[in-house]
Amino acid sequence: MTEPILPRIRPAIAALAPYRQGKQAGPEAFKLSSNENPFEPLPSVVDALQRTTPINRYPDATAGRLRERLGARYGVRPDEVHVASGSVSILHQLILATASAGDEVVYAWRSFEAYPSLPLVAGATGVQVPLTADARHDLDAMAAAVTDRTRAIILCTPNNPTGPIITASEFDRFIDRVPADVLVILDEAYAEFVTAPDAVDGLAARVFERHPNVVVLRTFSKAYGLAGLRVGYAIGHEKVLDAARTTGIPLSVTSAAESAAIASLDAEDELLERVAVIVERRERLVAGLRALGWGVPDSQANFVWLPTGERTDEVAAAFVAADLIVRPFSGDGIRISVGEEESLDLVLEVAAAQR
Repeated sequence: MTEPILPRIRPAIAALAPYRQGKQAGPEAFKLSSNENPFEPLPSVVDALQRTTPINRYPDATAGRLRERLGARYGVRPDEVHVASGSVSILHQLILATASAGDEVVYAWRSFEAYPSLPLVAGATGVQVPLTADARHDLDAMAAAVTDRTRAIILCTPNNPTGPIITASEFDRFIDRVPADVLVILDEAYAEFVTAPDAVDGLAARVFERHPNVVVLRTFSKAYGLAGLRVGYAIGHEKVLDAARTTGIPLSVTSAAESAAIASLDAEDELLERVAVIVERRERLVAGLRALGWGVPDSQANFVWLPTGERTDEVAAAFVAADLIVRPFSGDGIRISVGEEESLDLVLEVAAAQR
């Protein structure tokens, strides 16, 4: 059979592997591969979804109600808030708005696996800066990697998939070394799980006011348990966010997502009680893995990192055989989400057998 003639695709895009989602779990398995919240939605959130706008109507393209609510929460104007279908969508928009052919985007590696594709799709060049030996951002090396071609820098804190934070003092020293016309994206998707007192908190510290080139990202997917509805937000300078809004796909945030996010903010105290449970499970899991001899970094997220190196695929297969669906990164390590209470002993049992 003769192969059809297809449209010409950019070589860089043709060579790019699609985003690889965490493996789905069967009914008897624990899904610990995608950093999801293991708790069911709160009844008040379910009720808000049932009362949302009928699906035959378009949503508000600006997510105005949610932006108003977030603006009031953080003491900023609604135009200083941008809402999109997950914080990764905003990352994509910001990179498209700032970087193109001949430009560079700096980020740590290993970090969130979507980062490499963002500059490539924009036609720019990604500059990967290796993590330190203890799986943290090497901010000195990242600052040294900035050139006159650099248009954006992505900082992930806590870092996905390894877990450590960037401290407030580290961030302050770093930002003072970055040119004011380079966008710095502070990706804080797991901020609600952080208990380290010295961690940078871009919103509490209002870094976007002192440094208008900084945009802070947050999401409702993790701590708030709305991963399936896809809603995240950014806070920063209005003109920077206007550029992101320009590159975004219109009407991407559904009415259901907006209503559920607002209901989640209404129920925040109850939701943060659940976050505290996940944090306590995380601490037990880290302690248990270290007691077995695993060199687990200090995670401040809702996952832990096993530095399995060349044995990654082998160890991951052992977890899967025990109905524990984890997220392997071949040659580097395994990310294990903090899930149901019943999963903890099983994780430790498999980890012990693999030492």
